[in-house]
Amino acid sequence: MWGLVPLFWPLLKPAGAIEILAHRMVWSLVVVGVALLALRRWGWIRELLGQPRKLGLIALAATVITINWGLYIWAVNAGQVVEASLGYFINPLVTIAMGVLLLKERLRPAQWAAVGTGFAAVVVLAVGYGRPPWISLILAFSFAVYGLVKKKVNIGGLESLAAETAVQFLPALAYLLWLGSRGSAHFGSEGAGHAALLAATGVVTAVPLVCFGAAAIRVPLSTLGLLQYLAPVFQFLLGVVYFHEAMPPERWAGFSLVWLALTVLTWDALRTSRRTRAEAAALRLSAATGAAGTTTAKSATPPATATTRAGTAGATATAATEATAATTPAAGPAGQRGTTRPADAPKV
Repeated sequence: MWGLVPLFWPLLKPAGAIEILAHRMVWSLVVVGVALLALRRWGWIRELLGQPRKLGLIALAATVITINWGLYIWAVNAGQVVEASLGYFINPLVTIAMGVLLLKERLRPAQWAAVGTGFAAVVVLAVGYGRPPWISLILAFSFAVYGLVKKKVNIGGLESLAAETAVQFLPALAYLLWLGSRGSAHFGSEGAGHAALLAATGVVTAVPLVCFGAAAIRVPLSTLGLLQYLAPVFQFLLGVVYFHEAMPPERWAGFSLVWLALTVLTWDALRTSRRTRAEAAALRLSAATGAAGTTTAKSATPPATATTRAGTAGATATAATEATAATTPAAGPAGQRGTTRPADAPKV
């Protein structure tokens, strides 16, 4: 769904990018609010209001995603779909780089190779464009920061979107009312169909997020990571095939380097995932083997105990017989047999 969104934003012209962005904020809160009302999921609000640090992170996430949404809408409607798609191609590489710089994470050699290749791709594209690909870089860095903040907030996707759009709602509504007071608003002035499309920005925002959350539960993480590359792939194809944006050789070279970096990164992630699963399976097998050995040892213990008890009983009987022999006069053959039989008892 995210890969096809570039087809939607041009339908909202002649509204400008900021007006479309404001409608997206307002209508997203309406759609998410209805969804939460239907699901009766309101308990998180009181808990969130009691955590000022999380509220600050939500405000930061709302600010960063506002920049991301606004720039992406502007880029698509300004004929820069290919460069916008590049931002989401390099986003995983930017996220890894931020992990090293901010979280002091250690990279594997393949990850270093991927990040280095991605940096080389940006240099090649900067030469090709005659400027740094600032649209791509801002989209990539803003979305990486957004992901980092969301990780710190750690609440559900629908709840997080509701909180973020609640922060955005009042400024966005104030902007739309200001446009209306000046007679510059396009909501309603371009017909009912155009107004419905502006209101549909909330659905376009919320539905892919809900579907992504549902897929995250049902689809393996490695598969989900690969599926996220489909969005920029579709965006790139739309830019080249549908919007007929120019792709000179230097841009092909830069994109090829980006795709090479992502291939290396994906290969390393899959290899690491398989190795981790194999190690986990080996640990489970080792634990199961150890548990089986312990069970076998325990099951072998009762016979040994029974034998010991039988030996103890025999020894007790022998001692009693010897005591009886000692107190009984040994007169005749019967007394001899009674005396020697106890001596033979332990051999039985």
